[in-house]
Amino acid sequence: MEKNPHHLVLGELSDFLTGETRIDTHDERYRQKISKHLVKRLGYAKAQICQNEVLNITAGNQKARVKVDFLIKERNKTCMLIKYAPGSLVTRRLSNLALSRIICAYQVPVVVTTNGEDAEIIDGLTGKLTGQGLEGIPSKIQLEKIDHSVNFPVISAGIHEKASRIAFACEVDGACPCDTDVCMVQP
Repeated sequence: MEKNPHHLVLGELSDFLTGETRIDTHDERYRQKISKHLVKRLGYAKAQICQNEVLNITAGNQKARVKVDFLIKERNKTCMLIKYAPGSLVTRRLSNLALSRIICAYQVPVVVTTNGEDAEIIDGLTGKLTGQGLEGIPSKIQLEKIDHSVNFPVISAGIHEKASRIAFACEVDGACPCDTDVCMVQP
């Protein structure tokens, strides 16, 4: 189990998706709430949900690792990226859209930013807001309707580089050095 002196530790809890023991913090309780919502209310199978995916990002000669809270798979494609962070949702739109352009070789079509109480749903292709609230997160049935022939364009090297720089600037620069969600990699 990770130690994190930056967050108030309330004990331990069992992860809803895996059963693993986790440190009980306010943030972890919200992540558990989100995973339960995905399964119990939106109809996703636990096996469709990848959590705490580590993404290596590069900006010039700088490298870092960022965790993405949830990736939802449908028909062997990542169809939805969900990133949790406390506080304002609007300030995280750009960085989460950038993450959706570097986590796979193709554009992830649905990007969700949530603080556990509210959510913004963004179209990964256009960057436009398509829904709000936890109830606005697409259900399994809605995600199954995504047209796989047009909604997963390959990300060009130029877009990947730009998105990497945006993600690095928003997710890493100025981040608390003891935050477990962001970890600088030494060259």
